Amino acid sequence: MARAFLLILDSFGIGASADADRFGDVGADTLGHIAAACAAGRGDRAGLRSGPLALPVMDGLGLGRAARLSSGLTPAGLTGSGIGGLVGYGIEKSKGKDTPSGHWELAGVPVPFDWGYFPETIPTFPKSLTDELIRLGNLPGILGDKHASGTEIIAELGLEHMRTGKPILYTSADSVLQIAAHEQSFGLERLYDLCLIARKLIDPLNIGRVIARPFVGTTPADFTRTANRRDYAVPPAEPTLLDRAKAAGRAVIGIGKIADIYAHCGITDTRKAAGNMALFDTTLAASADAPDGALVVTNFVDFDMLFGHRRDVPGYAAALEAFDRRLPDYIATMRPGDMALITADHGCDPTWRGTDHTREHVPIVAFGPGIAPREVGGRGFADIGETLAAHLGLAPGKHGRSFL
Repeated sequence: MARAFLLILDSFGIGASADADRFGDVGADTLGHIAAACAAGRGDRAGLRSGPLALPVMDGLGLGRAARLSSGLTPAGLTGSGIGGLVGYGIEKSKGKDTPSGHWELAGVPVPFDWGYFPETIPTFPKSLTDELIRLGNLPGILGDKHASGTEIIAELGLEHMRTGKPILYTSADSVLQIAAHEQSFGLERLYDLCLIARKLIDPLNIGRVIARPFVGTTPADFTRTANRRDYAVPPAEPTLLDRAKAAGRAVIGIGKIADIYAHCGITDTRKAAGNMALFDTTLAASADAPDGALVVTNFVDFDMLFGHRRDVPGYAAALEAFDRRLPDYIATMRPGDMALITADHGCDPTWRGTDHTREHVPIVAFGPGIAPREVGGRGFADIGETLAAHLGLAPGKHGRSFL
């Protein structure tokens, strides 16, 4: 029986979508701008990488061709001639450019409504919300209460948090409330409990996620966020591909933050890992032990969290090259009947203004034993989910159409 592997390179856009003007993102192009920067020497960093962007495996599978179909241009350093399977680009229908919207639509369920967001003010959260969180969480108060980078606000306020016991609350351009706390001095389970309280409090505001951001260390120099992150997301409004696969008796393995993004709906096995290479290792392990008929979904979070939002071109380029070097390891594990599909949930152009996601097309590069190479053009995100459903022999959903 066939197996399917959905490999989501978080934030790896390949050119601005037709509706990018609604988001202030006309001209954004995560892959294209990274490649151009590398070709011009702006992607060099001593001890990390240098020279033109080198993605020979993904280019051979069709990444360069997908980018050219999307934007009309072949990224510098890529040939655009390779085609190792089904190649095209994904077009998002959902109203947001956030993580849940992109992931849900990739699994066949577009998001037709607008999420709630917190204003770029200080304080950013409604006083009624923080007062109630302090009361219900039995807290001495809170720190932060603003838009911030997660690593920067932990460096700024981590010591005060450890001294006072006040958790650090912050948000971003996403529909999210994030709570950072020290695993030892505050307590991991206490942090999770606090996030559950916050989840109930923000439901009326239509906020997509509450994220627990635990960290360890003793000084700003060594504060480190751990793999014990947990997302408390609104459940998808309809059954996703994951739910449909689980209902059909299939194994559904969520790697990284996948289970959290889907509010643990449709998941039969959750496997956590910290960092792209650990996530890749966990995906290799799943390829070795996933049974026939399984659906395996991995989110490679570093592209977005460490490099896209931080506008780190050399870091993003190096991470892409590292992923590309590992792909042959995965391909060697593929069995007859397997399909892998490389895509993304949105863009996050590291050359773009601000630190927000960017509204972009995403790659469609599907490959596996017996999959005949051809272009599939521009397809809705939901078509990606329905293609995986068709490959797995599942009944079709109502929002997309398979391109098999």
